[in-house]
Amino acid sequence: MFKAIRITVLLLILFFVAVSNWLTQSRSTDWNNSLWVKIYPINGDGSNVSGRYIDRLKADSFEPIESFVAREIGKYGHSIARPVRVELGEEIREQPPTFGDSPSALDIMLWSLKMRWWANSVAGPQDDPDPDVRIFVRYHAPADHFALEDSVGMQKGMVGIVNAYAGRRQAGTNNVIIAHEFLHTLGATDKYDPLNGMPDFPTGFAEPGKQPRFPQRLAEIMGGRIAISPTDAMVPKSLDYVTIGPQTAEEIRLVK
Repeated sequence: MFKAIRITVLLLILFFVAVSNWLTQSRSTDWNNSLWVKIYPINGDGSNVSGRYIDRLKADSFEPIESFVAREIGKYGHSIARPVRVELGEEIREQPPTFGDSPSALDIMLWSLKMRWWANSVAGPQDDPDPDVRIFVRYHAPADHFALEDSVGMQKGMVGIVNAYAGRRQAGTNNVIIAHEFLHTLGATDKYDPLNGMPDFPTGFAEPGKQPRFPQRLAEIMGGRIAISPTDAMVPKSLDYVTIGPQTAEEIRLVK
């Protein structure tokens, strides 16, 4: 009897969590109210360079993300003055969970659960109420020979991890990556080849009908890069050179 009650309680908890996640995700893409996005800086490499950069960060550093979303949703007939409100949280002193080498499907599922628990545990003490979306940005000192780990955004839990460079020259590119991962939390999917980073045609192209096709002038946000040629693409320097394409707009319910 006790076992049956315990199982029933656990099932009810899972049901309410699932319903709560569904309601949160649904509200996040109704585009009737502002979404509160909070960014938490992390010193990803423990360097003084990253530490000094984080100390100088201000909420205004991420204003281009707000402007980008407002501009792009306006193209799809929405007129919210401030659809996204970005705030800067306090520095997080703990590193997020890692995937490990060659993760299996089970490893990824467990990592997702750990990630959501970690996000609540490290950010929760400074959040009241909780933001709609949490983005943790791990800053690293700029280096030509150093490649950053992939960033990730999760719709379940609405949490993102961004790996970024701690330099003013890279601030615009950092905002492009943050915006990309933010849209992942709303349900947008990648539109590029993970093996070479080239945008998928046509969904990952900002101007798929352009003649000649190359070079493209803009990047589709989930395509991630501006296609310069059939074999070459570049990350845009700022969100001024990025747009939200039709398929991404459908995925985040800008068009219904």
